[in-house]
Parts: sequence; structure tokens; C-alpha cells
Amino acid sequence: MVIEKQRLAWAITGSGHYLRECIEIIHTLEDVDLFLSKAAAEVMQQYGYKHNVGKVFHDKTSSSVPVELFYQGRYHTLVIAPATSNSIAKMVYGISDNLVTNLYAQAGKTRVPSIIFACDTAPELESEAPRDHMVKVYPRQIDLDNIAKIKTYVDTDLVEDMQSLKASVQARSQAVLTKKN
Repeated sequence: MVIEKQRLAWAITGSGHYLRECIEIIHTLEDVDLFLSKAAAEVMQQYGYKHNVGKVFHDKTSSSVPVELFYQGRYHTLVIAPATSNSIAKMVYGISDNLVTNLYAQAGKTRVPSIIFACDTAPELESEAPRDHMVKVYPRQIDLDNIAKIKTYVDTDLVEDMQSLKASVQARSQAVLTKKN
């Protein structure tokens, strides 16, 4: 069964890195469902961020029940933003043990393209901590190696900044519209 109007699936992991900006992008989109890892729900509350989108799915089941929506053809694209180094490592090595990593696995198995905004993409960066405090972050070499690996995966577009994230989401949305017409 294929849903007539496909939606965008947006998953958030437990990072505050550009979380505010990701939520701002989400609020500009139509036909989007939000998927929150357990850590994402905690971090959003800790940072005081709210969402107002269609459906919100929380990581509350061991088998990540909402992934069945990919088998029903409900989504045209999966966005994972922001994505922690932990989530990236799990996706690189095929570990699907939570809602977000299961979404990535099922998107791949159903050939739904994924756009990932990873947190740890450079040897040094600044990231927002709770209460509007900026901190210097120095990703480990293994984190950078995993970024390089996931960039090579089929149907995975890894973006490294907000401008690229916006452009990739817009391009994918436009491609879906063009394909329908």
C-alpha cells in the first residue's frame, strides 16, 4: 500500500549542535513527521525547544514500531539532523538498536534517500551547550573516520553545515514534486 502524498521524515538525535537551527528549518516545512530518539526528547526539553509539526514519534518501543511506515511508502526522504557521533557510528556499522538508527536502516532497505547533518565533521568546532553557552568541541579521529565512511553510502547525502542542509532538503523536495508531475 502506497500513501498518495508522501511526507518527509525528520529524525533528531541527542545533540544540541545546531538543534535550534534544525527546528527552525522543520517549522518552515509542510508534510513532515518528527522522530525523536530518547536522548533527543531529553535534549529538546533541556534546551527549552518546542516543535509544532504533524506527527511526533518517540522512541518508546524496543522494535521501533514506526519504521513500518517506510514499508507503506509514507516517506520520500529521511532527514537525520542533528546526528550525534554515536548515531553516525551505529549507522556506519549497521547497528539498528534505537528509533533513529532503525529509521536509517529501513530507509536504506526501502530505497528512501537520507540526508544527514552530522555534528562532528571537522577537527575543531563550536557547539551550543544548554543555556546559550558556546563550547569548543574536538571530535575524535574515529568520529571523523566514520563521517568519511558514511559519505560513501548509497542514497545518503551527508551535509556539514546549515546552508547545505537547507539546500539538500529543498533540492530533495523539488525532485519529489518534479517526479510527481
